[in-house]
Amino acid sequence: MSQTTWKPHAQHGELSSKDRDHLPESAFAFPKQRKEPMTNSSHVRSALAQFDQVDDVSDGERDIAFENIKAAAKHFGVEMTETSWKELGKNPHTKNHSHK
Repeated sequence: MSQTTWKPHAQHGELSSKDRDHLPESAFAFPKQRKEPMTNSSHVRSALAQFDQVDDVSDGERDIAFENIKAAAKHFGVEMTETSWKELGKNPHTKNHSHK
């Protein structure tokens, strides 16, 4: 099982390109690719909703990203019912508020 690389880095509201560029890799669901920053609950929900749209990543990188999302969700109080990234996608198997 993969371990999380995510660490809390709170920043509210929209992230400008400059803000995003200054975030540490540990603030992203996909740290190596610097994709899906998670600095508040809205960003965590966005990372969940867009998870299957991230291209050019391995299953191992998805494992890490999912663990990062779980850690960020817990920190920011976002409910997650998924237990695997394979449950995320266009037709999710669980009811999650981010899949509207």
